[in-house]
Amino acid sequence: MKRSILFVLPFTGLLLSPQPLIAQSIDLKKIEKIPDSVKIENIVILNLFKHQLLAHKNNKYDSARIVNHVYLPHKKLWDSCYGVIFGEENGRLFNNPKGMISWNKILYRNNKKQFEEKTNLLLGINVEKVFKKTLTKFRTFVPFQPKAKISLLFTPLTGIAFGGCNDEQFALELNNKDLDIPYALEKGLPHELNHIVYEHFRKADPDRESALSQTIDEGFACYFSYVFFDRKIGKHEAVENMTQENWDWYIRNEKEIFTKLKPYFSDTSGHNPLLRNDQLHLFPEAPKSLNYWLGFRIIEKYVEKHGQDSWEDIYNLTSKDILEKSDYEKYIESL
Repeated sequence: MKRSILFVLPFTGLLLSPQPLIAQSIDLKKIEKIPDSVKIENIVILNLFKHQLLAHKNNKYDSARIVNHVYLPHKKLWDSCYGVIFGEENGRLFNNPKGMISWNKILYRNNKKQFEEKTNLLLGINVEKVFKKTLTKFRTFVPFQPKAKISLLFTPLTGIAFGGCNDEQFALELNNKDLDIPYALEKGLPHELNHIVYEHFRKADPDRESALSQTIDEGFACYFSYVFFDRKIGKHEAVENMTQENWDWYIRNEKEIFTKLKPYFSDTSGHNPLLRNDQLHLFPEAPKSLNYWLGFRIIEKYVEKHGQDSWEDIYNLTSKDILEKSDYEKYIESL
């Protein structure tokens, strides 16, 4: 599975000549005290960013630190998630020590100000406390406790934001320009944790690779966030923090959206307008998160029909069953 993949930026960082490091604006002694990893219940958080910074200590590049403390601790993430998402050519940057050493040598030097600003921002957040608080409430909602490995890191190609390819391959990209780190940790964490739990149950769905299944998966994660925050956040905020204006556009065009996208529900290629409207432009005026919004609406209609707590049923239903039992299509026909 590929979760929360937002966008891919062109790879330019390694093509620039390395710039000389200037005086540190971060406290390296404080960085050194950060644990390499923290385990909270069944969630392991790897602070890979720590060694991506310390590898440049005293203006010397420690390539062994990159291999031993950035690449190997989360090898599956680099090899099987980043290495696959960004294609064969770019994948070679991630799936071997040589590639990892190469881009880590240049990336920090060329983005020093941004990286140190992001690091200082992160250091102002008690990440362990945030995870503990969220997990305490989370366990009261779900039938299965999540197990995951999540790395906090910098990367030359951003696209995951906060998410990953499976529960052992999660990342929070500190240098992703579209990511609000405090917001992601506070409001985005329940969304991602629900992906992990739902994936445990989705394995029984024979159509789990279909576009409909992926749409339900994202929509359910959004709806779960809505429930997790006691339905006190707006529905538009629950769906990737879109604006009310974005939401209103979707509602105005709801019938056309469903009618045109229904033929792609069974597609398993991943390259269809439902999942990749940003590339295929079936709805060029659509705001972000088209499939997230549609999945949310299907779940919402299911709950309207079956009762406020019926969202819990979703874990044990196939995507086709959810769509059918939601009567969403009948609702669309009535518009």
